[in-house]
Amino acid sequence: MNIPFHGCATALITPFRSGAVDYPALKRLIDFQIENGVSALVACGTTGEAPTLCSEEKREIIAYTVRAARGRVPVIAGCGSPSTDFAAGFARDAQRDGASAVLCVTPYYNKATDMGVYMHYKAVGDAVDIPLIAYNVPSRTGLTISSEAYSLLCEIPNFCGVKEASGNAVYTGKILAEFKDRFSVWSGCDELTAPIYSLGGKGVISVISNILPAEMSKLCRLCEEGYMSEAAELQLHLMPMITALFSEINPIPVKTALHAMGFCTPEMRLPLCRMGNKNEENLRRRLREFSLISD
Repeated sequence: MNIPFHGCATALITPFRSGAVDYPALKRLIDFQIENGVSALVACGTTGEAPTLCSEEKREIIAYTVRAARGRVPVIAGCGSPSTDFAAGFARDAQRDGASAVLCVTPYYNKATDMGVYMHYKAVGDAVDIPLIAYNVPSRTGLTISSEAYSLLCEIPNFCGVKEASGNAVYTGKILAEFKDRFSVWSGCDELTAPIYSLGGKGVISVISNILPAEMSKLCRLCEEGYMSEAAELQLHLMPMITALFSEINPIPVKTALHAMGFCTPEMRLPLCRMGNKNEENLRRRLREFSLISD
């Protein structure tokens, strides 16, 4: 199965206005991303507040993102659910609406054995013909995909790789050492983009690229062209902003930043809520340092 992208894919926020999805704001953000060189867009992921969206909203957002992208970049649809039937259904709808691939988080709350993880992903993979990307984020799901489970996932014909967001560089290195010739690994942690590239990764599914798409696209390009020293310098340059964007639960800070930049309202859906004053002040200071706001 060919991989759907390499480089920087932006995990898009979902902008809201008066409780509903703000599609004009989403269109502005999509165009901003593509015009600044990102390689793909991810709709309805964690950063898009997917757990707070109803099924119809998810379908509409994915279909709208595909239309707004106009074939300029692939659109990857988040279809994760603790219910395998729901995840497979979301994946079918996403393929019908033009998504280039689906991103499916491990089944949270239910969790699963290695065989359960395999059967979950096999059911989602069997529901579609497009590439399937697993999503390993144990801090949110309570489940880490094991080496044994990955061996099983390799048997799924359209399984193409994993968004690796454990934040554990040792674990990630072991997975790459064992499997990099069998499937692709994309960083799910902005701060580990260059390190994972250096071990054989294919890119990043990024939060910071919502506000700095050109810089994250450049970082990926430097890594792919072998300029690892320059990539390391840029990675370190971005670290203060990455730290600020993860000073509270994602996507609270990045949506706060995009509001300050004029892209959207600050609306979030509970249980997400406004940043604490100290963290917001620090975030705004970083935004000024990166010339993203002037006040």
